[in-house]
Amino acid sequence: MAEKFDVVVIGSGPGGYSAAIRCAQKGAATAIIEKSDMGGTCLNCGCIPSKALLGSAHFLTLAKYSNLMGVVIDGNISPNWSKMQARKEAIVAGFRKGVTSLVQANKIKIFQGTGIAKSANKVEIISDSAAVEIETKSIILATGSQPMEIPAFPFDGETIISSKETLALEEVPKSMVIIGGGVIGCEMACVYATVGAKVTIVEALESILPNEDPWVGKMITREFKKLGIETLAGQKVTGVEVAGGIGKVSLDNGQTIDAEKVLVAVGRKAACDKETVDSLGLKTKGSVIEVNEKMETNVRNVYAIGDVVGTTYLAHGAFSEAEVAAVNATGGDEAMGDYSLIPRAVYTFPEVASIGKNETRCAKEGIETVVGKAMFKSNGRSVAHNESAGEVRVIRNKADDKIMGVTMVGATVTEMLAAARALIGTTEKITDICFAHPTVSEVLKEAWEDAFGISIHVPPRP
Repeated sequence: MAEKFDVVVIGSGPGGYSAAIRCAQKGAATAIIEKSDMGGTCLNCGCIPSKALLGSAHFLTLAKYSNLMGVVIDGNISPNWSKMQARKEAIVAGFRKGVTSLVQANKIKIFQGTGIAKSANKVEIISDSAAVEIETKSIILATGSQPMEIPAFPFDGETIISSKETLALEEVPKSMVIIGGGVIGCEMACVYATVGAKVTIVEALESILPNEDPWVGKMITREFKKLGIETLAGQKVTGVEVAGGIGKVSLDNGQTIDAEKVLVAVGRKAACDKETVDSLGLKTKGSVIEVNEKMETNVRNVYAIGDVVGTTYLAHGAFSEAEVAAVNATGGDEAMGDYSLIPRAVYTFPEVASIGKNETRCAKEGIETVVGKAMFKSNGRSVAHNESAGEVRVIRNKADDKIMGVTMVGATVTEMLAAARALIGTTEKITDICFAHPTVSEVLKEAWEDAFGISIHVPPRP
């Protein structure tokens, strides 16, 4: 007889495991199915391993300025790539164990294998040993995404690689061309340039990090140049030829670039088993499963969250959607809010963080704005720590004084996103709020005040 559950979650990434835990906390008999490693892409070959390598690379950049900081380090300051990789693997293994323990502690049954929904209340689990079928009242699909491949030059796993291979290279290549100047491309550029590779980013659009305002791309391009990263924006790759372990990257302007590794980082696409889609009759748009604001698919009692619905391609976006799906799968009634309020973070050197509507979107929507600005070079702690590159912008709606969005470039700005979120929609002029001095967060305060023309440390506008 098939085992019966209230909720079955397919996929154990950030959306999947958090949805399963929340369902279990609400008293639902819950199962989770994972075909690979617990934690999904984010934990095993995405957010966590990339930040571990970025952490090592950032430490290396700090060490190189030891003389300026009055610290004597005897001997050469150089990366030990094998130790960096070992540290990364240890961090991933620790978190993977932690996620597994959390799921088990919440009395959630873990099935190892490929989960295929045969109907809205039956799921088949296929593993190397056998195939079993379980029954459920609700299904939450959290099957994630995979790197997008360009048909003209597909991944070969050796020279033309995806982000997954890039995180696990055994040696640092002498040269790397990164096709795509989005989040993944820019973060990997920071890692490999810092440890010694000659890195070139090729971005088809007019600026790297094209989802942010143009000034962000210009500032990051300038800072990347200091790291030795060459940025070619507004250039399209027409082909990649591999010979003798070297990739020859051809651009539409006739230029060619040789590199030991070619990272294709042009985005990710939703991934869901075709048999599940067909068996359920799910409505899709391309590879993306369509859902409403309650994370409901077109099939009753079947929900979908995270990358497979193509909304944010962010782990914390999946967390938010998991909360909604879990409530609704256990009898509640909840809907997702404004997606612009899900923070956006890029862990480059320096970091980029934004929330709400940026200047570009406000302009497209016809919103007349006043933009408050403050620079990190005027911030005491940033200068003291030798991390003074960056700027914060706070966007105010001129019509009603409400804060529409915040965009930040600088060291540790991702840690200020929660504070920035508190600004969105407010009309408060901040004068009654005391920020500790000296802290990096004072840059946010100055930009917020400047949006109302009352900043103490930003010169008045002409």
